[in-house]
Amino acid sequence: MRIVVAEDLYLLRDGMVRLIEAYGHEVVATAATGPETLEALLTWRPDVAVVDVRMPPTQSDEGLRAALAARAELPGLPVLILSQYVEQLYARELLADGTGAVGYLLKESVFDADQFIDALRRVAAGGTAMDPAVIAKLLSSGSSHRRLEHLTEREHSVLSLMAEGLSNQAIAQRLFLSDSAISKYTTSLFGKLGLTDDDSSNRRVLAVLAYLNEP
Repeated sequence: MRIVVAEDLYLLRDGMVRLIEAYGHEVVATAATGPETLEALLTWRPDVAVVDVRMPPTQSDEGLRAALAARAELPGLPVLILSQYVEQLYARELLADGTGAVGYLLKESVFDADQFIDALRRVAAGGTAMDPAVIAKLLSSGSSHRRLEHLTEREHSVLSLMAEGLSNQAIAQRLFLSDSAISKYTTSLFGKLGLTDDDSSNRRVLAVLAYLNEP
């Protein structure tokens, strides 16, 4: 994969570059500020980008804004956002267009090399990769949705793991169920969420959005 790494802390940026290259991927550009990040994303159009939320010059949400601006110019550009803390709005903004190819991990997840690289691969492939801590924080805010209320406990469990970005096979292994059982649960929850099977939308992303997006 061709990857852009945007992080203002040199040691963390250099560490991610070395890690990514150790797994056989190419870092085509790095950035240390919001404007540099936007320029790198639009210039290189990477297979996936790793972007820190808080970057100079304001140290607020410069990185996220750069990523969203790049995705507005290049719809579906795969972006994995890193954050020191869970910010509910950031995750929701990333998922808002329903196209997928987005992820949101806490920075501490980078220290688990396999998990980090797996998240990059899933996002590059058009899926989602949400940190379990992010999902837990979003749900603890008291989220409610009328359609979600109709889901069974098992369907909630399947949807929660789907939000992390796991495939049906991985969800089956996590829940100790068969692949066919997970397929039935996903079909059922898609129906309850009113998500029809068509080629113009990503039902898994829309389901995750419904799961996380209600205040």
